[in-house]
Amino acid sequence: MYELIRQLRKAMLSNNDTIAVLDLGAGSRVNRSNIRKIKSIAKNAEKPEKFGRLFYRLIQHFQPKTILELGTSLGITTLYLAKAKPDSQVVSFEGCPETAKIAKENFVKAGSENISVILGNIDETLPAELKRLNSKIDFAYFDANHRYEPTMRYFETCLPYATGESLFIFDDIYWSEEMKKAWEDIKSHPEVTLTVDLFWIGLVFFRKTQAREHFVLRF
Repeated sequence: MYELIRQLRKAMLSNNDTIAVLDLGAGSRVNRSNIRKIKSIAKNAEKPEKFGRLFYRLIQHFQPKTILELGTSLGITTLYLAKAKPDSQVVSFEGCPETAKIAKENFVKAGSENISVILGNIDETLPAELKRLNSKIDFAYFDANHRYEPTMRYFETCLPYATGESLFIFDDIYWSEEMKKAWEDIKSHPEVTLTVDLFWIGLVFFRKTQAREHFVLRF
C-alpha cells in the first residue's frame, strides 16, 4: 500500500504541468488565482511520507468510521487516511477546483472509493456538510487555512461532533505566531483533555475519564 502511494507522490513530484490554483488559505488574498507547477504543489503542500504513515497507523489503531480532512490538495495524504480503513467514510474539503480534480484522478488510480471531495470555500462547505452528515467525527485532520481565526472557527465548528473517542490533528502548529496561538488556545479548551505536540502536527483528544495532560514528543 505504501509503495502505491509513494509512486503517486513520485509522479506528482516529477509533473511539470501547470494549473491555476485558487488559494484561500494563509499567505494569500481571498480568491487569488496563480499558476503553479504540479510538482511544486506536491513538494510544498503535501505532508512528508512519515506523517502519512503515522496517520495510517493511528487510523488502523482507533478504527474511525467518519474521517474528515480539511485541505485535500493533490490527495496524497488523503490516500493514507482512506487506505488505512477502506470501509470508513472519508470526507475531504478543498477550495481549489484544479487540485481537487487531480486528487480525484489519484483516488481512481489508487482504487480508493471511500473518499468524497467537497469543493468550495470551507468556511461555507464545512458547516453545511456536517449538518448533512449528521454523524460524529471520529478523526479529523485540519490542514486548510493556517490562520488563527479560521483554525479556531473550524475547530469550534467540528467540536460538537466530537466524542470521547475522537482524534483531531492540527497541521503546522508552529508555522506562524497565529498558529502557535491557535495551538495554545486549543490545548487550553475545556473540552480538550489530552494533547500530543509533535512540532509539525498536534494531536488532540477528548477523553473525559482521563486526567488532563499535554505531551511534547519529537521524532
